[in-house]
Amino acid sequence: MYHHKLDYESRIMYHELSMNKKYLRKYRFFSSSEKGFTQAPKSGAGFTLIELLVVISVIAVLTTLLMANFVGIRQRGRDGQRKSNLFNIQTSLELYRADNGIYPDTDAFPVCGSALAAGATVYMQEVPCEPLDDSDYSYTSIDGTSYTLVGCLENENDSDADGDVDYQASGCSTPASFTLRNP
Repeated sequence: MYHHKLDYESRIMYHELSMNKKYLRKYRFFSSSEKGFTQAPKSGAGFTLIELLVVISVIAVLTTLLMANFVGIRQRGRDGQRKSNLFNIQTSLELYRADNGIYPDTDAFPVCGSALAAGATVYMQEVPCEPLDDSDYSYTSIDGTSYTLVGCLENENDSDADGDVDYQASGCSTPASFTLRNP
């Protein structure tokens, strides 16, 4: 053996490494053609700083795009809830008119969370509230023969949104409104 050229620590290390030559050959720490140690080749298996920055930038851009889309989805969901609430109120108002002959006056319309009732008849257990801030929807009925229900929409591109004239008259601070009138 060629141990005479190696110092004591190197001989111990050589002995430990030579015990598992298959492992050493597999990972190229030991060459069978030579006696002794060989240095492991640099494989370049790591990522460069530029590659990491590019990947992080792409992830950041995708995250920004997805977050903007999620905000839009939530707004459209709340707008759908608003429209559904207004249709439910409209149905209750029509039942009220069928029994009483008129629609309730603006002052007699209950606040959100209260029941829409006349005498012992309850037409709606709870008048729904605006989903974003639990405020009331706008209800107007002056003479009891007609009414207007208005909900403010967050998505100005909603296909059911009112035109510019209706939006300006609705009093909404959001970009669009949705109006229902008696049929």
